[in-house]
Amino acid sequence: MKNVVIALALVFSSGFLSAQCDQVLFTGKVMDTLRPNNFYNLMVINRTTGRGVFGQPNGTFSVYASEGDSISLSITGYPAVHTRVVADSNCQFKRILIIEGNPQELDPVVVRPLKSLQEIKEERQALAMRETRTVTGVEMLQSPITALYQAFSKKERTKRWIAEQEYKDNQAGVLRDLLRTYVAYDVIELNDEEFEEFIYFLNMDEQFLKTASEMELITFIQDKFEHYKLIKKNNPTGEGKTTVFDRLEQRN
Repeated sequence: MKNVVIALALVFSSGFLSAQCDQVLFTGKVMDTLRPNNFYNLMVINRTTGRGVFGQPNGTFSVYASEGDSISLSITGYPAVHTRVVADSNCQFKRILIIEGNPQELDPVVVRPLKSLQEIKEERQALAMRETRTVTGVEMLQSPITALYQAFSKKERTKRWIAEQEYKDNQAGVLRDLLRTYVAYDVIELNDEEFEEFIYFLNMDEQFLKTASEMELITFIQDKFEHYKLIKKNNPTGEGKTTVFDRLEQRN
């Protein structure tokens, strides 16, 4: 009888503690013991709420969730890891997750790999205007865009204009890589046809692009994306309609 009473007390005590956990602090770390690696693309997704946050490059992460929430960890090059939040007596859930990339036999394909956030950050910080020089011979094959710009400059453009156009192209290229990464992790939803239009719509300040933190960039781009979707929804492109480009020009 005494044992039954103790067991019931433990059950009710456990239920009481669990009921007190309105929020559970889920902390953990992913580790690849076979291939030590940095996890710049680690994303922790709460599948119950539909929200996600980025983890740290060293594999650690920290996020608040509710008891029983379904959590998935997405890391480029690794299979997704799934778990469910179970609070301890301190309303915490701690896990060390050992991951391993699965080798796969695939047919040869031509792909454009996603760049890591760290690679894109380095490219953002390295953006700078440069002076151009005339390219000839083999260099024209290696730098056809520069050769094309210089062909125009001989007629009506200056070298300064050439440098500005190349600089803008570099900025747009960095933004394309950044947006492709955000699309891959469901931060925003863009199809291939909308990329150039949305880059134009962003009208991002070059200094902000170079110096902003990852969180500042995500917040800025998500906010702009909501405005972009609203404009598209209220005045979609079609017969007799105008594009976002045209509407921006009309505002100016």
